[in-house]
Amino acid sequence: MAAVPNRASAVVLAHGYINLYKPPGISSMDAVRQVKRLAGRRQKVGHAGTMDPLARGVLPVCFGQATRLMEFLINGVKQYRMEITLGATTSTYDAEGEVTRTGDPLGLTQAVVEQALSQFVGVIQQTPPMYSAVKVQGQRLYKLARAGIEVERAARSVEIHQIRIDECSLPTLRVTVDCGRGVYMRSLAHDLGQVLGCGGYVTDLERVYCGGFQAAEAITPEQLAALCATDPEQWRARLYPLDWALRDLQAVTFGPRAEQLLSHGQTVTLGRLEPEASYLEQFRAYSEDGRCLALVRFDRSAHAWQPVKVFQLDTPSPLAPQ
Repeated sequence: MAAVPNRASAVVLAHGYINLYKPPGISSMDAVRQVKRLAGRRQKVGHAGTMDPLARGVLPVCFGQATRLMEFLINGVKQYRMEITLGATTSTYDAEGEVTRTGDPLGLTQAVVEQALSQFVGVIQQTPPMYSAVKVQGQRLYKLARAGIEVERAARSVEIHQIRIDECSLPTLRVTVDCGRGVYMRSLAHDLGQVLGCGGYVTDLERVYCGGFQAAEAITPEQLAALCATDPEQWRARLYPLDWALRDLQAVTFGPRAEQLLSHGQTVTLGRLEPEASYLEQFRAYSEDGRCLALVRFDRSAHAWQPVKVFQLDTPSPLAPQ
């Protein structure tokens, strides 16, 4: 009797990213689960940067070996467009919470608001809101908050590169924020309200840029589902290559012998030529046929390339050096 093909074993695992646009009203994990249902249970999937349910916008979804490069997306620059209502403080720092205090913002001017915002540019100390996923003594803060328990939270160092006022029609303030990892927009709105003395909370939040992905080029879970309704494999057409996260690094190409060493996590010693590289600078490494082999760094003292992360990919990358 002929063997029955194992359909599960025929699944081609994906390695790359989908630039997903998370709609408001669902969590980041809910959005990822929707994508995973379309892609299939065997696909390894993760996301690069949690967003509040209230927020919408860019949520890069990582597949397969690309999940090992999440830090390049998470540590990258993020840009938000935020609407703040001044004149009240809420329990959640956004419009979904209960108003705990009110104030009068109508005497403020745009110059005063700009001066207050300038205090939040640079490396600052920021305290996470109670309604957040941060753990304190093993407990998620939002679970404690829902139980009516408030605990002390340690302030964290975060970096905000720039804040621009897009509109100041008090009590409504709209700003664009460029920042690094771990900045809570809700805390920024709340803290601004405290500095101004009238209170403030988030009423709308959109992440328009994250780790090189832009909102204008993103696809919603609903749009992705519509594509897959006629062809279940259409989600693959939206995949960015694994080395997209490394595209800002210099590239180097290795021959067959060096490729074999890298594939086993071994150091590649150079001949006479040395690349122009700073101390332990990282490069993206490719095979001669354009497959992304590894993330490597150059150790000048050892005159060698050291593998940092090794990948096992079957197809050439469009980002490979020509």
